[in-house]
Amino acid sequence: MAGSTNRTVHEIFQSMEYGPTESSNTATAQAWLAHHSRSLGLFLNGKFVLPANRQTHSLVNSKGVQVCSTVCAEEEDISQCASSSVNGFDSWSRLNCQQRAKVLLRLVSVLGQHAVCVSELCELCEAPCSPSSLVRLLQYYASWAQLRDTLLTGWTSLGVVEVACSDECSLYSLMTKVLPALAMGNSVIIVPGHSTAPAALLLAQLFIGAGLPAGALNVLTGSDMSLCAQVAQNLSISYVTYSGNKQDGVNLCKATAAFGIPVSVSASIGATCPFIIFDTADIDSAVDGVIEAAFKKKKEVHWVLLVQESVLNNVMARLKLRMTGMKSVPLASDGVRALVDAVVQEALKQGGTLIHACEPAPTGALYPPTVLCGTAPSSPCLVSPPPGPLLPLMTFRTNTEGVTVGNHSPHGLAASIWTEDLTLALETAKSLSVGCVWVNSHSFFDPCMPVSGHKDSGTCTDGGQEGLYHFLRLSSSKTPFPRKTHVFFDYDKFGVAAPTTIIPDDSDPASAPKIYQQFVGGKTCKSLSGGSVAVQSADGTKLLAYCPDGSRKDVRNAVETATKVQPGWVKKSLSARSQSLYSLAKGLEAKKKDFVASLSTQMGVSAESADSEVELSIARLSDWAAFCDKMHGGTLPVPHSGSALSIPDPLGVLGIVLPDKRPLLSTVTLLGAAIATGNAVVMVPSQKYPIPTLMLIQVLQSSDLPPGLVSIITGSKDQLTVALANHSVIKGIWYWGTAEGCHYLQNKCTSPFKTLLCQREDEDDEWNQCDLAFLEHKWRSAVQWKSVWLPTA
Repeated sequence: MAGSTNRTVHEIFQSMEYGPTESSNTATAQAWLAHHSRSLGLFLNGKFVLPANRQTHSLVNSKGVQVCSTVCAEEEDISQCASSSVNGFDSWSRLNCQQRAKVLLRLVSVLGQHAVCVSELCELCEAPCSPSSLVRLLQYYASWAQLRDTLLTGWTSLGVVEVACSDECSLYSLMTKVLPALAMGNSVIIVPGHSTAPAALLLAQLFIGAGLPAGALNVLTGSDMSLCAQVAQNLSISYVTYSGNKQDGVNLCKATAAFGIPVSVSASIGATCPFIIFDTADIDSAVDGVIEAAFKKKKEVHWVLLVQESVLNNVMARLKLRMTGMKSVPLASDGVRALVDAVVQEALKQGGTLIHACEPAPTGALYPPTVLCGTAPSSPCLVSPPPGPLLPLMTFRTNTEGVTVGNHSPHGLAASIWTEDLTLALETAKSLSVGCVWVNSHSFFDPCMPVSGHKDSGTCTDGGQEGLYHFLRLSSSKTPFPRKTHVFFDYDKFGVAAPTTIIPDDSDPASAPKIYQQFVGGKTCKSLSGGSVAVQSADGTKLLAYCPDGSRKDVRNAVETATKVQPGWVKKSLSARSQSLYSLAKGLEAKKKDFVASLSTQMGVSAESADSEVELSIARLSDWAAFCDKMHGGTLPVPHSGSALSIPDPLGVLGIVLPDKRPLLSTVTLLGAAIATGNAVVMVPSQKYPIPTLMLIQVLQSSDLPPGLVSIITGSKDQLTVALANHSVIKGIWYWGTAEGCHYLQNKCTSPFKTLLCQREDEDDEWNQCDLAFLEHKWRSAVQWKSVWLPTA
């Protein structure tokens, strides 16, 4: 036809230009923005609110075009929002499970009607999110809303939950936290990043239109991440969960530490993830996958390509072929270009070579996709990678070395492994310390797959049934309102003042109080500090014993031994772990009279009460022995062609600071939960009643637990808490103590992140509980989840 502008398929693929967008799509999103005069207010109590005399923040896309502006909330708006959320929680939680599920399912059809508007708004804000993925999220969590009281017996809603995200975070990542919180009956305050704010406001409007009670979902926008901390400091908030880059997550934890609110972090932005190609891989598919992951999608993570040496030349040849003709990628600014140039020059100085898609322009915010071959582990492109189209390439010789190099990163978000050997794939997936492993694929997500942040990738589990427990509390625990008031103190002075250290006089052994030793590395020993602490009776009238005054060096030695022993303990079969715990229960039962006498003497309780605690302790160890092979992961119902597995991994080395209440029962409850799941433990007994825990050393020595798996260090609770918090190898801390101790741990346990379970000593006595939910809470606190995706087509 004359004047035809049609091009051939070959010409289209040569240019790789986007096709024209339907004008009606643009008009839908533009019409919604125009209806709000391109000035979006806050979403409070079911409607848009545009307060007067507020600063605004302009959202500008990469082309310099202003999309809209958002209001910056102030303290008055936060108070109004919190009050609305409390009322919204009251209305939303009163609905039964079926009614809440119906609201979420109704939103599926509402979202279908406005899918074009949502999709286009995300595109305008350069935060793309597929409406179909949001529909899948809604369907999945609507079913959990329906089944909460049936399958999650013993759990109830938290209250008001704040969900915050950084500017780089996607709308999908935000909604993976908002929807489960709503499904479990909580009200939610969203504090979105700049790019996700318009879409979050639109979705909040759609939620209310689907029947969500006013106040159950509010949205606050601001100029920077400081708003997240300001909202969290309101005493009506029960829980804060954050998704984004690590530094903003660290700042949020520190800013809210004094307010006693639990915070979980998903550091999903900027993580370094390994892309491992073994010699048994389909090289063509693997190279296609790495190019798609590293260069063509909007990247939230930085990929590192690890190639087995035997196929290196083959991989490099295919990379050069596939990258030929690829266009330069626009960078955020000339400053980013300078960072990219500096990283490339440093890699060349260290002996690396480059594979360019094309020659980079001398100047300008453009850079071609580039592979940095022969990258050293200390190279800046691995330590602090810039936001550009760079792909570092490293090599490894053996399969074991490949896993070691893959675990070298401080992050533990995800990994992609490529091999046709199923056994190798599963062994590698199990050995990698990451939250999600994709086999012969990458970047596959589904709401039924639980993903925990390992190492510096956070402390939160997103997705699956496992992710729901972040938004639930035990039904037996206190109601969520009101929260304790804040406590400010100098964190650097916490734990500095040690108790008075005594050198016991043992010149007359017959009349002297008993001198106990601590338990480190499978052996009893004195503290390296050389001193002891006096232990008094409950009424303070009698000196009962001396126990060692443990120090930071004792913690160091205990952790060093635990690190060596724990990998072997994890490899033991679940039945072997179970038998070890049964042997502990049997040993405790054999010394029942001694423990009853000790509890009665030191705590001043009746023999009947002491006997009851010992009986409960024996039963509790038997419960954990039975739990060993009952609580585990399995296959997941993914609606795609393939198989998904969930695997509970132990945290590693746990530090446990024990309470004064129920000293024996609390010890065996927490000890059993930790070692049943494969962890090693460094325990700090009650400073007031340490003798029952110290007597347990004899039972541990006669058991078949590996020496060093359990260490018991006595002394100042605060001083030893500081030592545990500052040790980089310890992966989690369980703490029962003062409010200052809880706040100190939240402030300090951020580099690297540690999983925290903190409770004030003056709160409810929970140790007599024996229901499933109580044990499950402790068990889930001791594990981190990993998902493995194996496509079949």
